[in-house]
This record gives sequence, C-alpha cells and structure tokens, in this order.
Amino acid sequence: MSGGERAGLRERTRRAVRAELSALAVELFLERGYERTTVEDIATAAGMSRRSFFRYFPSKEDVVFGEAGDVAERVADAIRDRPGEEAPWACLRAVLREWQDAIHTVDLRTLRLIEEAPALRARLHAERDRMRELVSAALREHPGGVDAFTADLLTGAAAAALDAADREWLRSGGTADRAALLDRAFGVLSLPGEGRPGP
Repeated sequence: MSGGERAGLRERTRRAVRAELSALAVELFLERGYERTTVEDIATAAGMSRRSFFRYFPSKEDVVFGEAGDVAERVADAIRDRPGEEAPWACLRAVLREWQDAIHTVDLRTLRLIEEAPALRARLHAERDRMRELVSAALREHPGGVDAFTADLLTGAAAAALDAADREWLRSGGTADRAALLDRAFGVLSLPGEGRPGP
C-alpha cells in the first residue's frame, strides 16, 4: 500500500469515526438534553477517552455541525467556478440548488434539537454568518462579479430563501421536498425574466 493510499484510508477511517461519534452524540442529546450531556458522556458511550474525543471534534457543538465549515468553502468555490456571463442571482440559485443536500445534512430531530438548545442555535447563526461572508466574497470574485453592496444583498436574500425553506420543511414534519421548497423560495424572490431578486 502506497503512502497516498494509507493517507486516504486514514482519512476515510477518521470520517467514519466522526460520523459515528456525531450520531451517538445526537442520540444522547435527544435523550438527555444538550446542556445535560457532557463531552465525557459522549466519550464514555463511544468507548474512548475525553482526550480521544477532542482528536475528532474541537467542541461539543462541532459534533452536531460536523463539516459545515468545509461545505461553506466548497459552496464559495462553486460560485467562483460558474460561467462569467451568468447573472449573480442565477449563479446563487444554481449553486445552492446543487449543494442543498450538503447544506441541509441534518435530519428533522437534529434540526429540532438545534432550535431548542440556545448554544446550538447560536452556533447555527455563526455558521450561517460565515457562509454568508464566504458567499458574498465569492460573488465579488466571480468572473461576472458585483460590488460589495450587491453581493451582500444577494447573499442575504439567498440566506433568507434557505431559512424559509428550512422552516417550511420543519413545519411539514420533514416530509416536504427541500429542493422544491428552495426553488419556491428563490422563485418568490425573483421577478420574471430577471436574474436577481425583485424590489
């Protein structure tokens, strides 16, 4: 086995352990409550030390949000890679539609957990703020780029579309089609024949 193959295997193993820890932690949070569940509880249930836990996640919140930071960077890269002649709003719609499964990785129970735990809600807002910053910067750097004001405005509108789709999906008990909800939200914000939100 080559060095590259070993590194790939280690990374796959690490991701598998992270996914297992995350699933286990969410079950504990749902059973005991987020605030009453400690890192030690998660580590013990996983059969590892507290120190080992921190090799996989820097904090208790990270167990819930996992790869959110990586997804935000990949979404921003996807925006930069879109055709230069594409209108910025159309670019955002296409990229977020393509990446919506990765953006919305949490299930209904986890989303409810986030809504009920102030620390997780705060982290969700911080993650969304970071994504907005990265996406706004990507729109400015896109070959058909826009100024900072327009990029911030379009990014804020797209974030509102994602939030509205999330809330409607939650109201549906997790049965609504998230992609269709996102299309509906972007459609409401667009004027016919235009590639940007309406006034």
